[in-house]
Amino acid sequence: MSSDHLRSAAAYAVLLAGAVLTVAPLMLSALTAVTTPGQFATGLPLALPHPVTADNFRIALDHGLGRAVLVTALMTVFVTGGQLITSVPAAYAFARTEFPGREALFWVYLGTMMVPPMVTLIPLYLMFAKLGWLNTFWALVLPFVFGSPYAIFLLRQYFRAIPEELIGAARLDGANTLDVIVHVMVPMSRPVLATLTLITIVSQWNNFMWPLVASSGERWQVLTVATANLQTRYNAQWTLVMAATTLAIAPLVLLFVIFQKQVLRSIAWTGMK
Repeated sequence: MSSDHLRSAAAYAVLLAGAVLTVAPLMLSALTAVTTPGQFATGLPLALPHPVTADNFRIALDHGLGRAVLVTALMTVFVTGGQLITSVPAAYAFARTEFPGREALFWVYLGTMMVPPMVTLIPLYLMFAKLGWLNTFWALVLPFVFGSPYAIFLLRQYFRAIPEELIGAARLDGANTLDVIVHVMVPMSRPVLATLTLITIVSQWNNFMWPLVASSGERWQVLTVATANLQTRYNAQWTLVMAATTLAIAPLVLLFVIFQKQVLRSIAWTGMK
């Protein structure tokens, strides 16, 4: 076997090992979720469940996880929509509009990515406490609903790569700035918008610290907090905890399957640039 074949085999072996390490916990979680507590306590850790049961999911949903899923989904949709609606025009302004201090303002705004979220946690809490908005839906979404520095940066780079001739042609047809954004920039940026949508959904679906601080009780409890409370309350019932974890993971896996082509196209474009 040639040295090139050996290097390729070694690379594939490393990738396979990485894939197994990534997927194995998810598979173990799913298998445990459909296993009865008795079999889990007496059987081997990797044994196939027999019989397969859905009782763990039913019990988890009965203990408030169903409402937490709805709250998390509503929060995620609201924040994702808000971030896309505000990030696109902001990125267009930084990419295609000339105004004094544009570059300085952009880099100062981008520099806020270096600030750890824990630094702003207490000021945010005090601000919402003064407004009387703690333990409300607005407390969950308002800190994240406007454009993020990462989204604006990525869209700005993508918008700058779109040929100026397309924008000029739209202007000649009588398009204003909003028409250019809606009919030129957005359709040509679908791969990066799909990637940003997926990133935002994942980050909000997994958001834990701020919802834990900003809400109490079960009314506005999100999925991550509900799962943590379930684990604390039923720390010996791992089948129940793994059912809650599987419910939290499944929508994200499904979204990646749906958006994978757009994500790969966006990564390929970034690599070429």
